[in-house]
Amino acid sequence: MTDMQNLYKQVMEINGLKDKEEQKNRSKELLGDLKNDDIPEYFNWAEEIFEGMHVKERGDQKALIWASMESGEEKSYTYKEFAENGNKCLNYLRKQGIEKGHNLYLMSPIVPETWFAHYAGVKGGLIAVPTATSMTVRELKFRFETYPPDVMIAEQSAVDTIDEALENAGTQPTVKIVLGEKPGWVSYASLESESGEAEPAQLHKTDLIFCFFTSGTTGMPKRVGHTAISYPVGHLSTANMIGIEPGDIHHNLSAPGWAKWAWSSFFAPLNMGATVAGFYFKALEGEKYLNYVSKYNVNTFCGPPTGWRLFVGLDLSKFDFSSIKYAVSAGEPLNPEAIEKWEKHTGTKIRDFYGQTESTAMIGNAPWMEDRMRYGSFGYPSYLYDMAVVDDQGSEITNTEETGHIVVRLDRRRAIGLFTEYIGNPDKMAQSFVGDYYYTGDRAYFDADGYWWFVGRADDVIKSSDFRVGPFEVESVMVEHPAVAESAVVGVPDPQRYQLVKAYVILSQDYEPSRELALELFQHSINILAKFKIPRIIEFTSELPKTISGKIRRVELREKENTKQEEKQEQGEFEFFYQDFPELSSKK
Repeated sequence: MTDMQNLYKQVMEINGLKDKEEQKNRSKELLGDLKNDDIPEYFNWAEEIFEGMHVKERGDQKALIWASMESGEEKSYTYKEFAENGNKCLNYLRKQGIEKGHNLYLMSPIVPETWFAHYAGVKGGLIAVPTATSMTVRELKFRFETYPPDVMIAEQSAVDTIDEALENAGTQPTVKIVLGEKPGWVSYASLESESGEAEPAQLHKTDLIFCFFTSGTTGMPKRVGHTAISYPVGHLSTANMIGIEPGDIHHNLSAPGWAKWAWSSFFAPLNMGATVAGFYFKALEGEKYLNYVSKYNVNTFCGPPTGWRLFVGLDLSKFDFSSIKYAVSAGEPLNPEAIEKWEKHTGTKIRDFYGQTESTAMIGNAPWMEDRMRYGSFGYPSYLYDMAVVDDQGSEITNTEETGHIVVRLDRRRAIGLFTEYIGNPDKMAQSFVGDYYYTGDRAYFDADGYWWFVGRADDVIKSSDFRVGPFEVESVMVEHPAVAESAVVGVPDPQRYQLVKAYVILSQDYEPSRELALELFQHSINILAKFKIPRIIEFTSELPKTISGKIRRVELREKENTKQEEKQEQGEFEFFYQDFPELSSKK
């Protein structure tokens, strides 16, 4: 057994421990000491772990169970069949002249071929560029100009958009593969005739194998580069944080094209010898989705806050959740009401954890935290990461309850799961890597018992009358009201207070926007929040801007508010100001 195989075996064993205190201590002992220097110079995850360990030891176990919620079609692949399909894809690409270091754009939905193409990329040392199927011509043009594709694999409905973007960008990939049929494109079905065995590329641990385009607070999307070890090895922290065991059926509600899919639909479960369950859908229907979770006996279930809020709004007593062992949420902290309702019907708590496209799971409520979680806290740092909170001057904060910047220490050891670089962007690198720290761009604080509490993006923090207001706390209070299905809170410009707290509100069924309801929500917030945190504006809306993984894009809401101010737009029909309610005048 190689040293790397032994590492993975140890995490698999740790995740299966029934004694949670032992699980915690052994995780700390193993991951807390893991350094970049402990990883061999050359490592190909597909060769050494997937095929060299899992295919040999559990080749006949299912690696992937797939079902279409649209057609009812079902497919499954053992570990051996999974590897064979990935190798067929790699062999075809090599015959077309594609080699290690070439860019592989993947613009495909939740279908088996997406898993196989990712596998081919890892094994062949290609640089996978996961791309959301919702991309527009303009968005693709920017990507193609910035990072020209050598290979494009896409769903049939996207190829016209892609071809137009390629023409506008003045570039053409060597290979264009379509899931279906399209003139000028090769059908993925033709790859079936290739050999199911392929030679692995020799991958140095610094070789890039992923490039994610990720939006920042300013400018166009940045390119996040991950290496042959940062995701394949770094996601041991994610698997450990979730608690995935060999043989578990793991499901993640996320779409390909985003880092969360690579996190929890690919590396975390396949690192552990688990089975991935993937469900294709066009629009998320909560009841139908949970029926699939039940039908396929999902053991570990990961979803974004948006998904959990949808699910707990249903009659959960209708579903069989007897197979579920763990439920986790990632993206933004989840409100306590959702966690409590899920636990009531499943016996499991939804455990928050935190990470970025630039990392793997960095902070969270690991399995040994389930009985000692504190609602609203996103737990403790993963042992794989050396985390700290620093003030605006870059000094580490030791006082509890003091908000600062979430950073990763780099001087004692550089976390294996941390990305290598913002490709081709030295300015962004200089902003994010300062001194001995990587700045995540997020803010948090920790309490006297070491629990971490998320405040928000550094630019999401609202400054009102010299007070700092974290949007999540206000959002959590708003959704406690039965009329509120979802809320997003931002700061809007104000000449007196610098910013006012504004809450966008999506109403639950059977509620309609009205002055009376706005008054009720203002009063509700007064009863719970400190005065400086109370929303001063409430606007009822039918939708909120979000990423594909369900994160609210507050930056779009702020831009909307800035435009309204600049253009001196009138008050919206369903927009209500605190100051216009005489009933609240004594509570300012």
